[in-house]
Amino acid sequence: MIFRKYVISKRHFFLEECMKLGLTLILVSALLTPACSQKKSNPLVGRWDFNITTPTSTRASWLGVTEKDGSLEIWYQPTGGHVLQMKDFKVDGSHLTISISQASSRRPATTWELDAVGDKLIGVQRRGENTIALTGVRAPELKRSVPNVWTNPEPLFNGKNLDGWEPIGNSANSHWVVKDGVLVNEDRGANLKSTGKFDDFKLHFEVNCPDKGNSGFYLRGRYEIQLEYGSLGATPVERRIGSIYGRIAPNVELPRTPGVWETFDITLVGRTLTVVRNGVTTIDQQEIEGITGGALDANEGEPGSFYIQGDHAGVLKFRNISISVPKR
Repeated sequence: MIFRKYVISKRHFFLEECMKLGLTLILVSALLTPACSQKKSNPLVGRWDFNITTPTSTRASWLGVTEKDGSLEIWYQPTGGHVLQMKDFKVDGSHLTISISQASSRRPATTWELDAVGDKLIGVQRRGENTIALTGVRAPELKRSVPNVWTNPEPLFNGKNLDGWEPIGNSANSHWVVKDGVLVNEDRGANLKSTGKFDDFKLHFEVNCPDKGNSGFYLRGRYEIQLEYGSLGATPVERRIGSIYGRIAPNVELPRTPGVWETFDITLVGRTLTVVRNGVTTIDQQEIEGITGGALDANEGEPGSFYIQGDHAGVLKFRNISISVPKR
C-alpha cells in the first residue's frame, strides 16, 4: 500500500512537472513568435528631403514613401508645381527606380535611381545623357508643443521702404516698391524674401489680390500659402487661395473677393498649421507633410525666411505684415 501511494505520488509529480514545462514552452513561444514573424520595415519607407544641385542652382524636392497592403505608395514633390502620386516605379530590395516623366518631342525621359543607404536615399537623376547626383535625408518629425506665451507682434514690413526684405536672384528684375504704406509688386519679376529667418511663429498679413492675380506667401521659405483669384474651375481646392499649395485644402471655402483687402493669421509650430482667414479658421491644426513647389531649400529642421512670389503675376498688394514668436 505504501509502495502504491509512492508510485502515484511520483506520477503526479512527473505530470505536474511536464505541465509546468509545457506552459513555459508555450509562454516562450508566444513571446518569440511576434519577434520572429515581424517583418522588417522597408528602408525606402519615409519622408525624404532632397536639395538638388545643378550647374546653375540648388533646388528642393521631396519624396513620401508609405507601405500599404504589402506594396509601396509614392508621392513626389517636384521643384516646382504640386505634389504628384507616382505610378510608374520599380522596387528591388532597397533599390528604387521611379519614372518621373516620359520622353516627349521636347525632352528625354527623366528617371530617379535611388538606394537606401543607412538613413539616406542616394542615387542619380537621369535625363537623356545628363545625370545629377541625388541625396535624400529623412525629413524631421518636428513634433513640438504649442508655446504657452508669445511675444508681442513686431512688424516685418515698416510701411516705408524695403528694409528687412530683399529680392531673390536678379535684383534688376525686381518690381517690388512701397507706395502709400503698401508693399506692391508692380509687374511680374523677382520673388521677395525676408532677411530674417524664423522657426515657430504667429504671422499676420493683409493682402489685396486682383482678379486673375497669382502669388504665394511661403512659410520658412518652404510651405506656400496660395494667394490667387484665377478661374474657379481651373484648379482643385487644394490649389486655391488659402491652401497649402497642393497639400492642404481649406476646410471652409470663403466667398471670393478679388480686389478687396483680406486678412491672414497663421500659426506654425513644427509642422502643425492653423490658418485664420478673414476671421474664419480655414485650416485647423493640420500637419504639413512636406515642402511645396518653389521651396528655397529642403532643410525642414531649420529656421527659414518668409518669401512672397513675384514671378507669377504683378499688382498684388500687402500691408501690416507682423510676427510673434515663442517667448523665451
